[in-house]
Amino acid sequence: MTSDLAISATGLVKLFGDRRVVDGVDIAVPAGAIYGMLGPNGAGKTTTLRMLLGIIEPDAGSRTLLGRARPREASDQVGYLPEERGLYPAMKAREAIAFMGALRGLKLHEGRKRATRLMEHAGLGHAVDEKIRKLSKGMAQLVQLLGSIVHQPQLLVLDEPFSGLDPVNQERLEKLILAERARGATIVFSTHIMGHAERVCDRLAIIAGGKRRFEGTVADARALLPLRAHYVPHHAGDGLRALLPSDAERAADGWRFTMPDDGIEALLMRLIEAGHGISGLSIERPSLHDAFVRIVGKDALEDTQ
Repeated sequence: MTSDLAISATGLVKLFGDRRVVDGVDIAVPAGAIYGMLGPNGAGKTTTLRMLLGIIEPDAGSRTLLGRARPREASDQVGYLPEERGLYPAMKAREAIAFMGALRGLKLHEGRKRATRLMEHAGLGHAVDEKIRKLSKGMAQLVQLLGSIVHQPQLLVLDEPFSGLDPVNQERLEKLILAERARGATIVFSTHIMGHAERVCDRLAIIAGGKRRFEGTVADARALLPLRAHYVPHHAGDGLRALLPSDAERAADGWRFTMPDDGIEALLMRLIEAGHGISGLSIERPSLHDAFVRIVGKDALEDTQ
């Protein structure tokens, strides 16, 4: 690659009948980064990923993947976990991983050796010779993920990888994603669960209604909203509310409000001088959830966590 970008796309559009599922999306994924595509179900994330990979062609726009204008030419350097899971149920876990590697050009005997190491590292060493049908849903999903990385791809694309996993396997998956980045791979994954994006992503795009509404770091998204203060008075007497900022809201044990533009020191002095005192004070930065609400609106929240 001659670029610092593993994936670049401009103005991607995809129509299904009269429906504009993806509407002018731009994507720039730095090489070696973990890049999240965050949005509610039906936002256009899967369709965007499939266009980036060359599985389907865009109706407008352009993209490059690992420096190639035809993404399928780089398929041996890509690992892909589709939203629709699928493994041969009669195949043993190690063989399934080795088989997936062979589809990307890895020799079977080398794939078997790597599969054993990967499963042991992922806490699945006891199941290397178990048939897929005997594995739990979460274990089978991790086996399919290992099959997508066994050939040590430059780029790993995961579509809703956390969907359906219990907390233990979600944690295992996060560790695998971080380990792949440490190996030097670029990871792109879609999700509608904000907690995962918040913990592991170097950069992210927020997609809703087929449009990219935001692109940047988690800190960039949080910076769209002001800091909030949580104030607990020592004495909550008459006149307290009049001293607080206009957006102050009652909390269980005090008040929450936006940090004043000139800082909080002058406000605290007024509260102390008025005899209300301070039993507790904390400064709360906005969460990715808060930023998401600001960017796409509350209507999209029902499909996110």
